[in-house]
Amino acid sequence: MSNLDEGKVYFAKIIKGIAGFYYCIILDECERKGQIFSCKAKGIFRNIGVKPLVGDNVDFEITDTKDLEGNVVKIHKRKNALIRPAVANIDKVVIVLAVESPSPAFYYLDKYLINMSNAGIRVDICWNKTDLNEAKAIEYAKVYENAGFKNIMASTKTEGGLDKLREALKGEVSVLAGASGVGKSSITNILAPKANMDTNTVSRKIERGRHTTRHSELFMIDDNTFVFDTPGFTSVESPTFDKEELRFHFHEFDKYDGKCRFAGCVHINEPECAVKKALEIGSISKIRYQSYKKMYEELSERRKY
Repeated sequence: MSNLDEGKVYFAKIIKGIAGFYYCIILDECERKGQIFSCKAKGIFRNIGVKPLVGDNVDFEITDTKDLEGNVVKIHKRKNALIRPAVANIDKVVIVLAVESPSPAFYYLDKYLINMSNAGIRVDICWNKTDLNEAKAIEYAKVYENAGFKNIMASTKTEGGLDKLREALKGEVSVLAGASGVGKSSITNILAPKANMDTNTVSRKIERGRHTTRHSELFMIDDNTFVFDTPGFTSVESPTFDKEELRFHFHEFDKYDGKCRFAGCVHINEPECAVKKALEIGSISKIRYQSYKKMYEELSERRKY
């Protein structure tokens, strides 16, 4: 491989973007497969208002074989894209939560699940730090299994459950999302040892993780398995649809559809509501219903303005 490769175009995936540079890993079946080039985006993208995203499939041309540099010349059509984190071509999101330290923020979790559902993106939930309180992990997992989500139990301390997580990620491009300090970077370190990521400990004083990931980065676990590690989130946007649609995103309500006294029951103040009866006898989680009610109220307030 020599200077003759300069000007040659390769198919690649953007794995990191920092300060206008896009790090592209070659996916073509060739002797350069797996090499990472630092690339700039051609001005044409700026002119048409398109910015490359981590996860984009691109064509780039080599400009310097010695320093492994190039220019992105084409961005292939995206399957999907998220705004926060700004990533593209996701097969699914795996939301990582700690059973304890920090404790789960269920309302933000439920908001995130709603937004992913609305975007048509599949979600699994990974409960980390199960070594701290296994009984609580099982209790939480049951709540979200009833809501229709796959739950994976894990511990980066004992490495328990990580084989199941690895299997769940196989053959897909997945985003590890969650608040700071829940162990996303530790999980990535185990799944992709080359990541060498900073895994600062959680601050005991405020029980929040330091922001160890400052940009989205994509790691190759094997030839067809990629995982994003993204900055921790502390707030989540409210859903963008009308409040009447909200109930259709809480799938544990589905079995009670048509069993309420009133057609179109939104399960808030109506009498003889099957969902509220299920809540009273424990068939529907109080955690989830509280999230539903709070989100419904937020959407109602938003409509007033």
